[in-house]
Amino acid sequence: MEKTQLDAVRTYLENLQTSIVDGLGQFESKPFLVDEWTRTEGGGGRSRVVEEGSLFERGGVNFSHVTGSNLPPSATANRPDMAGAAFEAMGVSLVLHPRNPYVPTVHMNVRLFAASHPSGRSMWWFGGGMDLTPYYGHAEDAVHFHQTCKNALTPFGDALHPRFKAWCDDYFYLKHRQEPRGVGGIFYDDFSELGFDQSFAMTQSVGDAFLKAYLPIVEKRLDTPYGERERDFQAYRRGRYVEFNLVFDRGTLFGLQSGGRTESILMSMPPNVKWRYNWQPEPGSAEHRLYSDFLVHKDWLAQQA
Repeated sequence: MEKTQLDAVRTYLENLQTSIVDGLGQFESKPFLVDEWTRTEGGGGRSRVVEEGSLFERGGVNFSHVTGSNLPPSATANRPDMAGAAFEAMGVSLVLHPRNPYVPTVHMNVRLFAASHPSGRSMWWFGGGMDLTPYYGHAEDAVHFHQTCKNALTPFGDALHPRFKAWCDDYFYLKHRQEPRGVGGIFYDDFSELGFDQSFAMTQSVGDAFLKAYLPIVEKRLDTPYGERERDFQAYRRGRYVEFNLVFDRGTLFGLQSGGRTESILMSMPPNVKWRYNWQPEPGSAEHRLYSDFLVHKDWLAQQA
């Protein structure tokens, strides 16, 4: 991969981090702190984090660009022939945990990996996506989020959205709970099939779609009244987020296995969480409807028909 290509991706990602933080600043009165960091083996990043804000109980928008001499196991699980390859990885990753339980938690990530093996083999691939995790579901929010994701992908082929939507449903699934993490979105990895320029353009389209997908939902739900019941249920459901990130999430595993910065990697953890033994929601309640109507795999865009 040419240096000019890597430089173009890095410039885009740094600008994306800035534009997302600026966009969120329309609703979050507390500024995101800036935390620059370096990594001993190579590279570093910039974490933008807010805690105890007016909107976000915790939120982080991270940029990283790291290098290493040996791909970690999480990166070679699907490509064992690249074990021992040097790598370069860069991306923007965000997780936002709002205080108001009616505003969903959200995750987005766009990234590029490049690897070169001592044997002479080399490869690159893009990955990314976004997904929405409500505590109190609204069908119109899920439809809007999925439609925005589809709009970002359609210019690059009609087959991509159904493929990446199904990939997201499969990936963000807690197998031990037999339930989805949220209402899904899109997810893709190991993507290079459009060639570099178009694969990069598609990834830019996904990154640029994030604020369009999320901010209208924030604006609609931000002032919804809530009480201790809703906050208690939010803390319980946040436990599922922790379980997924620590057990299944490939980005978390890659960061920890590659010697990444722990504070930035675990920024995705919610600040207040609860677990209960064998708890079940009251039948017919709003909490029960989250399970029956939203934590199920469905074609949300068919709801518009």
